[in-house]
Amino acid sequence: TSAVILHSKLLHITRAAIEDGSARSVQEARVLEHRPFEQVALLAAEPLRAGHNYTLSIQYFANLSESFHGFYKSTYRTREGELRVLATTQFEPTAARMAFPCFDEPAFKARFSVKIRRDAKHLALSNMPVVKSVNITSWLVEDHFDTTVKMSTYLVAFIVSDFKSISKITGRGVKISVYTVPDKINQADYALDAAVKLLDFYEDFFSIPYPLPKQDLAAIPDFQSGAMENWGLTTYRESALLYDREKSSVSSKLWIPMIIAHELAHQWFGNLVTMEWWNDLWLNEGFAKFMEFVSVSVTHPELRVEDYFLRRCFDAMAVDALNSSHPISNPVEDPAEILEMFDHVSYEKGSCILNMLRDYLTADVFKAGLVQYLQKYSYQNTKNEDLWNSMTNANDQNFFSFQICPTVGSDKNELQGDGFCRRSQQPSSNAHWTKGETLDVRAMMDTWTLQKGFPLVTVTVRGKNVHLQQEHYVKGVDSPSSTGYLWHIPLTYITSKSDTVQRFLMTTKADVIILPEEVEWVKFNVDMNGYYIVHYEDDGWDRLINLLKENHTVISSNDRASLINNVFQLMRIKKLSVSKAFDLTLYLKHERQIMPVLQGMNELIPIYKLMERRDMDGTEKQLKEYIVNLFKDLIDKQSWSDEGSVSERLLRQSLLRFACVHRYQPCVDKAKGYFTEWQKSNGTLSLPADVKTAVYTVGAQTSEGWDFLLSKYRLQSFNVERENIELALSRSRSKDKLQWLMDQGLHGDIIRTQDLPHIIEFVATNPFGYHLAWTFLKENWKKVVEKFELGSNSVAGIVTGVTSRYSTRSQLAQVKEFFSSLDEKSAQLQCVQQAIETIEDNIQWMDRNFEKVKTWLQNNH
Repeated sequence: TSAVILHSKLLHITRAAIEDGSARSVQEARVLEHRPFEQVALLAAEPLRAGHNYTLSIQYFANLSESFHGFYKSTYRTREGELRVLATTQFEPTAARMAFPCFDEPAFKARFSVKIRRDAKHLALSNMPVVKSVNITSWLVEDHFDTTVKMSTYLVAFIVSDFKSISKITGRGVKISVYTVPDKINQADYALDAAVKLLDFYEDFFSIPYPLPKQDLAAIPDFQSGAMENWGLTTYRESALLYDREKSSVSSKLWIPMIIAHELAHQWFGNLVTMEWWNDLWLNEGFAKFMEFVSVSVTHPELRVEDYFLRRCFDAMAVDALNSSHPISNPVEDPAEILEMFDHVSYEKGSCILNMLRDYLTADVFKAGLVQYLQKYSYQNTKNEDLWNSMTNANDQNFFSFQICPTVGSDKNELQGDGFCRRSQQPSSNAHWTKGETLDVRAMMDTWTLQKGFPLVTVTVRGKNVHLQQEHYVKGVDSPSSTGYLWHIPLTYITSKSDTVQRFLMTTKADVIILPEEVEWVKFNVDMNGYYIVHYEDDGWDRLINLLKENHTVISSNDRASLINNVFQLMRIKKLSVSKAFDLTLYLKHERQIMPVLQGMNELIPIYKLMERRDMDGTEKQLKEYIVNLFKDLIDKQSWSDEGSVSERLLRQSLLRFACVHRYQPCVDKAKGYFTEWQKSNGTLSLPADVKTAVYTVGAQTSEGWDFLLSKYRLQSFNVERENIELALSRSRSKDKLQWLMDQGLHGDIIRTQDLPHIIEFVATNPFGYHLAWTFLKENWKKVVEKFELGSNSVAGIVTGVTSRYSTRSQLAQVKEFFSSLDEKSAQLQCVQQAIETIEDNIQWMDRNFEKVKTWLQNNH
């Protein structure tokens, strides 16, 4: 061939030469650019010969990117108000080509040698440590970084800034440092301690040492996603890394270790072993998401992260139930399609099916499979089936050592070993799943990764016989028939007679289980460890509703949360009546655990929001009163403090905010009192972190309160509270103020543009702001896409966030009309299909159920 084709985007190449290593000859190369493909071709005068080593040298220049990807510019202000500039990178998935010409695909792994010239007052960081620094002039320094290990282009990173750092050495001698803007270095300790513990945990868990001498964690002032796993130099949003022990919320306390755990898990899953192409992105992301729980439950047991796993499976199912969903492993080609893979299906569903697989194989076999996979494919690229084959092998070498979790108290379990455990499990081999056949993990898992959606299992009890049927769960009317769908479902169940978890692998459309004796009730999908939902025919639901009413703690809080979730999903597809779903919620008056309480809110509040938008003859008011009433006792019990366990504190934060937003008077009065005191002290009074969202939200309802909050928002000393304050400011009833917030977010001076997607979504959930949010999105579509990229999570969040509560035919028509007026790429976006489908589902829901909800409330409230 005489052409070498590389990726290059927005780079101005001035000269290119090709040197033949064996002949010692250099020839100039012509450069052709093909912009639509983001490629350049270097054309050699003479053909390049097979078997020869060639060196390409390319001279080029480019501007720092003005978006959040490539080699881009970020700014911050010091305490004194001085504006400072830094340059940083974000290459995943396809932006390394904006910084240097390269083979920008994950399977082209290489070793990278980086040199950076910088001002003497600045500091340069990259994946590897600096080996030497050379003074070029009195003010210019050239840093030479050590050569990296073999890795993909999207993991290369460099930062030039004036950051300060703190460091510690791990048990195995890796240097860990946290870098932040100088004024915030005192907020770096929490992250540093977490990173040290987590890196030690992973080296141990994977039985593979971390291969680099250092791991830096850098908090970047302008950052689009949450964080990025660049090898040896992970980057984060400031809110994902910085923690102020006085002011930060309990959610930060929970999420910071989780996000660090996610990025550090990637140093093995993703960096050491990388998917061959973006269609299997979930091999990176589903794993990192899953490992967050495995690692943090051991390094930070007091956070009880296992309580929050369910939530993400419900979130994934909400998207996966739509016809516009996609299989976990999905063909993608261009940059926008690749970006779209960074969604709930790759991350959350990926982690949920891995959790299900671990429950099925047992923690030890699962871990052995992972370790085998990582060791076998280190520094290489893999496909879906490589993982399943490692799992099958590990299972065949059968590890007969099983973990038993002791049951403590009624509703809590100890945590042991490397798994998060709930409820006592009998030690047993997994022969009970497979009826003695050898286990084919691939055949089973292909049913979960190669087809979209998830199964609905229908259970009919006839004496001792339990009849089972599976079908594809799809929301909406015009869903094409899903007769072709079949899953291998690892079913689990408990009964009124036995809380020992029974297991059964269902591989056919219909099957029967025979119980040893007749039972009063049976509950399938124990603790919701499986990615499927369950319908109970005949009086099956009545028995469970009765159980909740009489003694809800007989089953675990996760089981209760899953019943609440399932009953509403079944109502959506007409399998159950509205009154049945609402009957189940009555028991919530006595619920005290975080997951079922939040799940109850997550099902009921969206229904209220749909009605609130449509001025429904006072029914929406009745529904709101019903919801407030359900949780009234629990709200009244909350102390306005920061006491208690993490889950008690998170529950308090959610309940108080809910009560104040929905104008529960005792809450509003108390919050007003706090806000007035706080305002009088000019913001110096220290409010309990858990009550701030409630207090700020109430305070922002008056014009002067709003202005006062904004004045604090602009101060450096309130930086860890930015999101709380944004949330409060966007609950204003003044359209001018709401419009100003979004305009400022786009402008990016007072409110950082990275926060604009949140702001738009917050304004869209405000009954006084949702028209504004939609108009803003239409008018600024081009700017939003320029800044955040077509196909990105940010754009998807805005599109679905703005439209998710629409429920009229005229709104549907407006949304369809706007998106079809755009170019084909935009109109075809997955998030647009999701938005349209969700509105259609909402319309149908209101048409079908509104009167029934009204009747139920009149009879029961």
